[in-house]
Amino acid sequence: MHVKLHLFVQLFTLVFFPTAIWLFLQVLSLTPINEWLLKGLQTVSCMPPPVSSAVILTKAVGGNEAAAIFNSAFGSFLGIVVTPLLLLLFLGSSSSVPFTSIFSQLFMTVVVPLIIGQIVRRYIKDWLERKKPPFGAISSCVLLMIIYTTFCDTFSNPNIDLDTFSLVVIVFIIFFIQLAFMLLTFLFSTSKNSGFTPADTVAIVFCSTHKSLTLGIPMLKIVFVGYEHLSLISVPLLIYHPAQILLGSVLVPTIKSWMLSRQKALKLTRQPKIPL
Repeated sequence: MHVKLHLFVQLFTLVFFPTAIWLFLQVLSLTPINEWLLKGLQTVSCMPPPVSSAVILTKAVGGNEAAAIFNSAFGSFLGIVVTPLLLLLFLGSSSSVPFTSIFSQLFMTVVVPLIIGQIVRRYIKDWLERKKPPFGAISSCVLLMIIYTTFCDTFSNPNIDLDTFSLVVIVFIIFFIQLAFMLLTFLFSTSKNSGFTPADTVAIVFCSTHKSLTLGIPMLKIVFVGYEHLSLISVPLLIYHPAQILLGSVLVPTIKSWMLSRQKALKLTRQPKIPL
């Protein structure tokens, strides 16, 4: 029921993030950077938060894990409707696929497997708890396969026009965007009148700035099916995903140290003073 936190995360990731990137790209479009990589940056900004990485990093720090789980799951469902609309708004109607078809395919890809999984789990819950199948390892292998096959699709395309300068610059831009937005969410959520606890701030920083690859790649393949520049458009998302995990992992000790010291300071200020 922490509505304020949920509103902030969803509005930041699905409204502020794509709008800010669109403004930033108006400047970058004047540079010699490959225009399709820049469009790929815009698609990254339109993606919903991921289901796993933000939750894992929030848990590693000791932040508000429940808020991270809720916003990751809720954001993924919102993304089924909102992300295609954002892609249409910022990139134009490049797709020849009707939106009813896009929504139905995304529903079959994301929602139906989740519903089936929840139904099946009710009947095999005891068996799952006894056997403890390695779902974490399976999930990682599937994600790795998605990344690998997408890379193969991208760089096996004989018509791909990707210069080294554009690729290197895009990598630096992605790290800059992540750091800038993490700092921005941190400053806002720690301001005096924000009403967020240090644990809330941790969830906000990760959930607001992370983007989903597992939902993003299938979504791009559905929205831009048959599109000749799909490979180039996918590249920034392929870079953004490992970058957010790498950057988040590096910052975990620093953020954890800040959160613990902040919580300790708040606890001391709330203790009643003993009269002299």
